[in-house]
Amino acid sequence: MLSDRNGPPPPDENDDHDLIPELVPPLPVENQMARNLPWRTALGWLKQGWSDMWTNPIPSLIYGIGVFLVSVFVVWLLLRFQMDYALFPALAGFLVIGPLVANGLYIKSRDLEDGKNATLGQMLFVKPRSLVSTFFMGVILLMLFLLWNRAAVLLWALFFGVQPFPGMDEIVWTLFTTPTGLSLLLVGGAVGALFAAFSFAISVFAAPMLLEERTDALSALGISMAMVWNNRPVMIAWGAIVLALFVFSIVTALFGLIVVFPLLGHGTWHAYRAIRSTDAVQTEDQRMFISPM
Repeated sequence: MLSDRNGPPPPDENDDHDLIPELVPPLPVENQMARNLPWRTALGWLKQGWSDMWTNPIPSLIYGIGVFLVSVFVVWLLLRFQMDYALFPALAGFLVIGPLVANGLYIKSRDLEDGKNATLGQMLFVKPRSLVSTFFMGVILLMLFLLWNRAAVLLWALFFGVQPFPGMDEIVWTLFTTPTGLSLLLVGGAVGALFAAFSFAISVFAAPMLLEERTDALSALGISMAMVWNNRPVMIAWGAIVLALFVFSIVTALFGLIVVFPLLGHGTWHAYRAIRSTDAVQTEDQRMFISPM
């Protein structure tokens, strides 16, 4: 016989509701990666980098001269083989591989912390603790660099069609005085900013991490991004400093790299030391494929 009652059945007096505890929201967990550093801390890293550079300055300056000469050689190759259309993406893409190239500068800053003076040979022939992973990370960053260059070529083709690059003599006039050029600057700037932000986030701390810790490349790249994301104010300030000094280097026909590159390399090491927790170095929960010990 069906009941005419539409509501829920009456409670059973024999049920013991006290056996099932009420749901309690979980306790808040402290963010282990957030350092809550003010943006002005980035200026302190720059000051520390300046101090490291001028402490036994010859190795740092020779390092900067080497980066300058390699950069000039790459620019000459692009112009020599009429690949000037890739010049601007190549210069911008330097920000992708820059942190990995600065391994020798991290060595010097680390030794200065220990009261030692690193020689030029020690800075040039670096043996990271995660050697194989460092090579693998270099391959990943190189692929990202090539993708960035390809995206720039595709954007040019989308706005100007499949036609030869006008050359360095006409490109500035084309970009800044034509509607198509201005549109390309706007869209290309937005796409380039996305590439730059992503590249900066995954690489800025990955290189010193692989130098100092035993970890894998993918974990280092992921942890670097997490460190940047959880310390956005100070890292945005540091990224702005890196960008401003890099633009200065380009304006000075790359001569500024002789001082700017060592300065940023030493400063990045101090940024890594300030944000990377000492306890996190020994834990496995952040790593995907390899244990820290």
